[in-house]
Amino acid sequence: MDESVRLDKYLWAVRVFKTRSIASEAIKKGRVLIGGQPVKNARLVKVGATIDVKFPPITRSFKVLAISGKRMGAKLVPEFMEEVTTDDQIELLELTRLANSMGRRKGLGRPTKKDRRDLEKMDEVDDWDF
Repeated sequence: MDESVRLDKYLWAVRVFKTRSIASEAIKKGRVLIGGQPVKNARLVKVGATIDVKFPPITRSFKVLAISGKRMGAKLVPEFMEEVTTDDQIELLELTRLANSMGRRKGLGRPTKKDRRDLEKMDEVDDWDF
């Protein structure tokens, strides 16, 4: 195992991001912090560091337990990092998921194509009733 590895590669390896390019883009946009400071892709990650990743509306925090530059299976991830996200952030995420699960109720928002066609059919019928 390595003593240190690039930040973008580590975040990809421990499955925080699906691809390394997505991890790199998040770092460039300032969504990844180490010690409260934005960092660059090439920043070397060392054991014991705490990485904060902004996933709006919350910020998830991870503690580095071991280093790996190779993508691993999901079962191995707990050996390499520990999630230390605060309880208030997790609660905020659950509330957001609950609010989003409600979805759009029928009749709200923009009509679908079927709704539009039904409305047009009703207009055609009304034209015949003089």
